[in-house]
Parts: sequence; C-alpha cells; structure tokens
Amino acid sequence: MSQYVIKGVNGPVVTVVGGHGLAMMDMVHVGEEGLIGEVVGVNGGVTTVQVYEDTAGLAPGQRVESTGAPMSVKLGPGLLSNIFDGIARPLRVIEEKAGPFITRGINISALDEEKLWDTEIALKVGDEVKPGTLYATCRETTLITHRCLAPIGVTGKVTRVMPDGAYNVNKVLVEVTDEYGRMSGLKLSQECRIRTPRPMAERLPIDRPLITGQRIIDTLFPIGKGGAAAIPGPFGAGKTMTQHQLAKWSDADIIVYLGCGERGNEMTQALEEFSELLDPKSHQPLMNRTILIANTSNMPVAAREASVYTGMTIAEYYRDMGYHVALMADSTSRWAEALREISGRLEEMPAEEGFPAYLASRLAEFYERAGYVRTLEGKEGSVTVIGAVSPQGGDFSEPVTQNTKRYVRTFWGLDRALAYARHFPSINWLTSYSEYAADLKPWYDANVGLDFVPCRIRISNLLQEEASLMEIVKLIGADILPEDQKLVIETAKLIRVGFLQQNAYHEIDTYVPMGKQLKMMQLILRLYDGAKHLIGRAIPLSQLKATGIFDTLTKMKYEIANDQLEKFSDYERVVDEALDKVELANR
Repeated sequence: MSQYVIKGVNGPVVTVVGGHGLAMMDMVHVGEEGLIGEVVGVNGGVTTVQVYEDTAGLAPGQRVESTGAPMSVKLGPGLLSNIFDGIARPLRVIEEKAGPFITRGINISALDEEKLWDTEIALKVGDEVKPGTLYATCRETTLITHRCLAPIGVTGKVTRVMPDGAYNVNKVLVEVTDEYGRMSGLKLSQECRIRTPRPMAERLPIDRPLITGQRIIDTLFPIGKGGAAAIPGPFGAGKTMTQHQLAKWSDADIIVYLGCGERGNEMTQALEEFSELLDPKSHQPLMNRTILIANTSNMPVAAREASVYTGMTIAEYYRDMGYHVALMADSTSRWAEALREISGRLEEMPAEEGFPAYLASRLAEFYERAGYVRTLEGKEGSVTVIGAVSPQGGDFSEPVTQNTKRYVRTFWGLDRALAYARHFPSINWLTSYSEYAADLKPWYDANVGLDFVPCRIRISNLLQEEASLMEIVKLIGADILPEDQKLVIETAKLIRVGFLQQNAYHEIDTYVPMGKQLKMMQLILRLYDGAKHLIGRAIPLSQLKATGIFDTLTKMKYEIANDQLEKFSDYERVVDEALDKVELANR
C-alpha cells in the first residue's frame, strides 16, 4: 500500500502526498494520534483532507492512513438518551475516559459494544431476505422498540440464525447467503454513510401536520410531518427557546436535537431540561426518545460541517423503522460559517458575503432529505426538519436565509421587537408563512372540525387588516377611526395577546391541543361578530370595552385546562351576557 504523508497543514485543512489510492469522501486517520478526517479534494498526487479534530501539533511527514470507506457512523440500539459530538462520538464515554475535555485522536464507537440487548429474532432458516426485511427487534428504551432491517446490498436466503437472547451490537445474528454463495452477516448494528441519503421505497405526499401545541404554529403557520421549516431571527429573539418547545411538545416519535456551533450553555440547558421533563404522551422521561448532537462553538469547525449530516443520517435510520422523527438544527448559519471557513482555507473562489458558491446546493442537500416516505419494509415514516437561522444583525436578506427560503415551505420569522416586548413565541405573523396550510385542510376537517380552517382564515385576515390600520393610526391617531375599524384593532389586540402569545413556563399554556385552539378562535370571533352587530346599531365600542369582556377573554388561556373544554360554554355565556347588557342599555 502507498505511504501517505502530510505535506502541509492549514487549520483543519491538511494536504497529503504519497500515492494515488485515496478517493473523494474517503475517511482517513491523520498523524501519530490518528485524527479523524475526510478527503475533500484530489488533484493528481496531492490530496486535500479536512480534519474533524484540532490539528495543533500535526507536522509534515507524519503518516496518513486510509480506511478505504466513506465517512460513516455506526448505528444501532443505544443511540437514544445519549449525547454525541459532531462525528457521533459519545460525549459521556469520552468524559469517563479522558475527562471534561475531548482528547485528540480518541476514536470511540457511537454504541456501547459490550452492552447486551434482549433480542428477538424475526427470521428462520430458509426465509427470503431483501433490503428492508426485519430480522431482529430489541427494546431500546421504555418508549422505543429498535427494529433491525436488512441494509442495501443484502439479498438471499437465511442459512443460519441465532436463538432469541441477549447479544451485543457486534454479534452476527442472522447469516444470509445470496444466489452466488456469498454470505452476509446481520448484526444489531450497521455502518451508514452520512453524506448519502438512506434509500426509501416511495416519497409520499405531506397530508398531516406535525402537532406542536404552539398556537401560532399549529393555527397560522403549520408544518406538515415530513416537511421543512426555517426559524430565522436575530440574537435574543428566541430561536433556541422555540426549538426547545417544539422538541418537548411536538407529536414526533423521536427527537434529534442538533446543536451546531451554538453556545455550550444552550446545549447544557437542553440536556438538563430534557432529562427532567416527562413525555406528555407516555409520562416517561423525554430523553427516552431524544438524541442530542453537540458541536458547540468552541469545537473543531470541520466537525460542525459534518454534524448536520450525522444528525440527518440518525434521523433517517429511525425513519426507516417506521417512526416519525423531528430534527432540530440550531443553527444552520453556524454550519454555513463552517463551510465558509473551510472553503477559504481551500482557496476556493468566494461568492456572496464570502460564502462558497455551493452554499445553495449544500442547503438543498440537507433540507431535501426531509420527507414523508414509505420505507423499504413497507411502513410509513417521516423526517421533519426545523432549522434555525441566525442572520447577522437580523438581516433576512443575507445569503443563508435567502437560500434557505428556497428549500423550505414554512418560514417562522422571529421579530426582535416582539422578543423585547416579552411576546413569545416572537414569530412575526406578517412576515411568516406556511405553504402546507392548503395541503393540510382535509386533515383539519376530519380531525379538528370543519370550522377550523374558516376560523384560521378570519383570524389571519383580522391581523392583516390591523397592520394596515396601524399605518393610519401612526399618522392621525386612533380616535379618528370609525367604530368598525376600532373593533378590528381591539380584536386583533385580543388575538395577539390572548391567542398568539404563549407562556412556555405556564403549566396550562405551555402546550395547547388542537381542539382547544379551535375553541379559543371560535370564542374570539363570537365576540367580534357580536360587537360588529352592536356597532351596526350605532352603539359605540367603548361601551362594550367598559364591560371588561376583552380583558376577560385575554385570560382564558390560563384558566381553561386542556382537559376542561366544557368550560368554554361558560365563557360563551359571559360573552353573550356582556353583549346583551350593552344592547339593553341602548334600547
């Protein structure tokens, strides 16, 4: 085998000489400590490698060894409830072996290779096997059953099986022999390439929402299961907090939370909160269905570039088992900055704002791996991607935000002014949009109520109308407006404060089911229609406001528990009584 040696080192970029055997995307071990790297350029006898660890101490002449395979991660039972770095090394194990700081050259499998899993074998001798065939199951956590499926390239008949029992991830459980006599061994684990999308049988239309329990999202700007959404916003606008809420409360089966280039204390907060929280559906610890990937801002920049692919590959792995997975990427801007830094060191021609010319295609590769699919096994599964974007200065016209908008169909634009006014989620209802709303209408009609979409449209229209009226109010004041326009402004204020604003720390308000969201909209519109009737009889709005009914409805979100929807009838009675009182006073 040719002897590969280091020729030069430029940050995480290392040039290698000594042969022609290295291929693009090959995984290599660099230097005396065997730092993990990946081939990103091949030019004659000179190969360029990006190293996923700190390259301090590397020197020309040190050896580079090829693994002969692309960058891969070892997947199997034991991923859930764990926290990994950007190249899928378990941080808890690294801490036990090397202390609180990641030691260079420490190459640890993502899985505990000694732990035994109680396994049930799903095949017998003579069974036909093809890609996607279920061959073993084990209980990974109290919430998730791990389903082992035959990977691409494995076909034939079962010639040997192990009995049900306790096995580690490296034990061959099933032997399959193809028509040419070649044997494949199936284990609880398998190696998966991170930059290659996992195969599927069919991509299905997105026709059901990812329920989040956040009113402004579920009602006004929904995301479909298998869809893609972006959360752009300036520093302090609440991107991470919004993603934490979605991770806690969305109805996905599995959460993959990816901290890409963010502050370490945010990942610490996520780890601590998720460890303490109970899953609302099962009342089991939320970490039992969560995987955390941490590549914080002080970790190697090249590993940050790889971390999004690591997270997506893990998400697709569980999707193929028939689970619905939500991938939270926080934030894709830090990932794009890693691309820019590495591109600069590779001396590539920069494009807009110094980002590489292939920024758009890389974003497309990432977001297009989301989807609602029929798996090779024949089950349905999905990966929903929610990516935070951190535009510098809150400028949504910068390249990462603009290119991201091309590949997502839901855009939750965060507003600094709303955040500073303590209005959370600080999603601006004028700049945000969702292209899934029309696709999801049949689901809403069948599962929430035929009134949901008409109410949603009316609520949205009132907010849009208020925005137009406020331009006039800024010029001439509110007193000059006719009564019906004053009603629009007052109702929109009720919608903003009583419906869109949501308290993540309130026991009742932190999560709201779809049925309650519909009831709240119906009650607000009941008051609006009644007030409009009074104004039609020349009764001033001020008389209705004096009853305090608008303030009463603002507080309903804190006073009606999610399982006490019958209390809305009491509020309907209060609304009707306030309207009748004003009408009687003017007869």
